[in-house]
Amino acid sequence: MTTYKVGYFVGSLAKASINRKLAQALVKLAPPGLSMTEIPIRDLPLYSYDYDADYPPVARAFKQAIADVDAVLFVTPEYNRSIPGGLKNAIDWASRPWGTNSFTKKPSAIIGTSPGAIGTAVAQQSLRSVLCFCNSPLMNTTEAYIHFTPGLITDDGQVTVERTEEFLRNYMAEFHTFVARVERAYAENT
Repeated sequence: MTTYKVGYFVGSLAKASINRKLAQALVKLAPPGLSMTEIPIRDLPLYSYDYDADYPPVARAFKQAIADVDAVLFVTPEYNRSIPGGLKNAIDWASRPWGTNSFTKKPSAIIGTSPGAIGTAVAQQSLRSVLCFCNSPLMNTTEAYIHFTPGLITDDGQVTVERTEEFLRNYMAEFHTFVARVERAYAENT
């Protein structure tokens, strides 16, 4: 069985982020066919096309980290009905300069949690639009908007509600199937 390397982004920069807890849970619940690695976004400076001729080392390392994985998973909160600025900044770094978009043909998925009743639905819709422009095949048949309640996920990524744990395990299994399907389709067409 092929193991796919998945890089995941945590959209929140906060150390105690509930989306970081969700990401830790997803790593634990991922099927054996997915090898999960965080791709940090915290140290990236604000993107400007002035850097396009000579990316700083942190941005080159960031783009290389994306190149080294087979797929990407976005774990994002919702800030003001959209994605956090730090996450958008990271996507801008990865997709530039023109012709070097790191997300081209890279299978992706989005998930997020929020204390709000609709989870991160509006932020995810915003991110879908961005990823569509970045030519990233997006898993959209399984959507996940997690309503976070106190104690739902422990600090070490244990899900305390059985139904939620089962849902997240199934979500990761669906993501594995999606990545394999996209990779197979590209292999057959090259």
